[in-house]
Amino acid sequence: MGVSPVLNKKKKAERQIYTLPEAQKGPNRALELDRLIHERIRLGIVSALAVNESLGFNELKLILETSDGNLSVHARKLEEAGYLTCEKFFEGRMPKTEYRLTETGRKALERYLNHMEALIQTMRNQGETEE
Repeated sequence: MGVSPVLNKKKKAERQIYTLPEAQKGPNRALELDRLIHERIRLGIVSALAVNESLGFNELKLILETSDGNLSVHARKLEEAGYLTCEKFFEGRMPKTEYRLTETGRKALERYLNHMEALIQTMRNQGETEE
């Protein structure tokens, strides 16, 4: 269910308007990005977890170069949306928090990346036709 890079061209008043196939649901409607993933820290969390089976809180904090509070808030939003799971446990006497991407989160990231690829392709194709 990816976004096709094939564009639909509409000619309107001597001007071509490029739209993505999924954006054809209403007049001048653009395909909307997943706002939950689009935010920088949340996109970083989901992307890091997509290529790692799991990551600890401190590992994510280092990767994303963010604060404890900032990471906690964004991770909780992703967890509430069902995009990741959070497991808390003790290693010896040290509390640990480990995150994993869920299948829902993986599919949401895939949709987001497909959308971004289609937008990039649209811009490239538009540039080619203007030359």
